[in-house]
Amino acid sequence: MSAVGKPLLYSYWRSSCAWRVRIALNLKEIQYDIKPINLVKDGGEQNSEEYKKINPMGRVPALHIDGNTLIESMNIINYLEDTRPERALMPSDVLKRIKVREICDIIVTGIQPLQNWTLLVEIEEGKRNEWAQRWINKGFEAVEKLLTVSSGKYCVGNEITIADCCLIPQIYNARRYKVNLQLYPLISKIEKELEIIPAFQAAHPLNQPDCPEEAKK
Repeated sequence: MSAVGKPLLYSYWRSSCAWRVRIALNLKEIQYDIKPINLVKDGGEQNSEEYKKINPMGRVPALHIDGNTLIESMNIINYLEDTRPERALMPSDVLKRIKVREICDIIVTGIQPLQNWTLLVEIEEGKRNEWAQRWINKGFEAVEKLLTVSSGKYCVGNEITIADCCLIPQIYNARRYKVNLQLYPLISKIEKELEIIPAFQAAHPLNQPDCPEEAKK
């Protein structure tokens, strides 16, 4: 367990869902410990009976905080926003909040699950990249259009929001599956603004305690 009173994040270095939560924790300057859950080793530690007592879905992330264990990345981030509102990740303006949710929903429900490895392993090996590209492109086309209305320096205006927490991990996955990001100039512009922010840098997979050494080369 983590130190008394210190949140404990069950995470995997390359999980985009865990990555979203790491960014949010960092932006809110919440000190936390990480318990790595290897999604690959020995069939995946997330499938163990021990871990399923923590998260019955057998996924990461899970966050133990305030004496409770929370699951599902957006649920966790919303809890952090509700209980630690002083470094807000949602705009006060109602219409801007809606724009944040639209972008988040496209990424979290319309892209990420359809290119996730748990689904790709069910697809013929030679067609996996094509499948992932199809759904990432479809989602990014929609996000790019939304950004023409909502974006400023970041996804929604000039303040960092939960939408930015969701976008950065998805860009990383787009590169993994060789999506042509030149098609999405606004997404690329926002990435350049976010990637220099320490909270985002600290959350990056290559900076995680369970990142394999070979991935850093």
